[in-house]
Amino acid sequence: MYQPKFHQLSFEKFYLPFGGKLDPENRWVKLAESIPWHVAEKLYSKNFPSKRGAPALTVRMALGSLIIKEKLGLSDMETVAQLRENPYLQYFIGLERYQHEAPFDASMLTHFRKRLKHADVTVLQEELLKQHLEQERRKPKEDDDEDGGSGNNGRLIVDATCAPADIAYPTDIGLLNEAREKTEKIIDELCSMHPEGIGKPRTYRKKARKAFLAVSMKKRLPKRVLQRGIRTQLQYIGRNLKHIGDLSEQVSLSVLSARLYRDLLVVSELYRQHLEMYRSGSKSISDRLVSINQPHVRPIVRGKAAARTEFGMKLSISVVAGMSMLERMSWNAYNEGGDLVRDIERYRERYGHYPESVHADKIYRTLANRMWCKERGIRLSGVPLGRPPKDAGKNRARRRQIREDEGIRNAVEGKFGQAKRRYSLNRVMARLAESSQTVVSIVFLVMNLERLLAAPFLRLFAWLFSAPAEGEIISLWSSSRAAYQYCSAMV
Repeated sequence: MYQPKFHQLSFEKFYLPFGGKLDPENRWVKLAESIPWHVAEKLYSKNFPSKRGAPALTVRMALGSLIIKEKLGLSDMETVAQLRENPYLQYFIGLERYQHEAPFDASMLTHFRKRLKHADVTVLQEELLKQHLEQERRKPKEDDDEDGGSGNNGRLIVDATCAPADIAYPTDIGLLNEAREKTEKIIDELCSMHPEGIGKPRTYRKKARKAFLAVSMKKRLPKRVLQRGIRTQLQYIGRNLKHIGDLSEQVSLSVLSARLYRDLLVVSELYRQHLEMYRSGSKSISDRLVSINQPHVRPIVRGKAAARTEFGMKLSISVVAGMSMLERMSWNAYNEGGDLVRDIERYRERYGHYPESVHADKIYRTLANRMWCKERGIRLSGVPLGRPPKDAGKNRARRRQIREDEGIRNAVEGKFGQAKRRYSLNRVMARLAESSQTVVSIVFLVMNLERLLAAPFLRLFAWLFSAPAEGEIISLWSSSRAAYQYCSAMV
């Protein structure tokens, strides 16, 4: 049944359900209470050593807006629009009262990402981990000792992945064409800044563009045609770089903008790399450039089914009881198996003891890592070295343990899936290297914040499976109401 109500809703009569006050059980109110703002303020204030000038925006506004952007998956402009419309978000960033105008311009988010360094977010992560450990200590301890009396306790899960950057798929002919266009812009700028005026040297840009399209537009590109096209573009770039060198004797390169001067340095290195690969017939070179606009991005060979090579940042994390900690971030490829000892030592610094077991994939299970873990009574997951036992019962127990270890290791894969599907780890939109590291750190900070707020509900969920009495269920349900509402809002 539908009852027609043909009348215009009056804006003045719009009902506010919270009656002019915020709901204390709202998820943003609970989230604001769990963040150590005082720690963030000490770190953020180091960006402003001077006591003069206009007062800067608070760290709660800077960090809070970045958390909102990442948690809701918004752009910079949409984040500011949401802040302007939502009173709970305004409370979250530290405003004392609701205001109709935007608290800041969308361009300020770029400055926030520059000021909040990766190291600062790491300190916040450690503080959140301390809060999590305090909550875990309040839980009743079990009498059984699962480590067998060795003093080790807990499970450490480690793995590495790649956070792709927002760049076009790099091809040799495409990069060289873009580099040639950059050199043409630099030549035009130098000629226009000549004090007496000078004619532009021949760059053959139309012929070069036509030669590039003749190669890039082919559906089937033979190797001989590709090599000829690369050689042609290298010749054009080499000629343009020579013209730039001649013009620099008459016009200082300081007249170029910072962006053009950076592009000149990147193009010179790109030209050297591709010329060396062309002459040697090689397809790879160390520190290979794959983007002119983001020269810090490197190819990361992962060997996955979807993409054998990804272009972005490689990072390693450790997962303990649902908390994800960033252990290493690098723009260059590295062997994560060499970081296992360091990750275990960091576990000992945080928890005061070694883990009972470490769950990792095959690349971590080197002979050196196995021996190091064995000396300290740490069980490294995976297939043990040596022949299987002849006893059928022991062999079945061994296979069962291997399956259980693989199931436990799935937790870190789930964290990567959550960061890439729910958040922005699958495509980092920041352009600067430092800003990209901040974005990745904020992703795991938000994930840990959600884990901390959901911890009471998760304990309730686990406790319900132990079939307690009905009265105990009602009592625990009342005390975990806030956590349940938060988890329901996330779902």
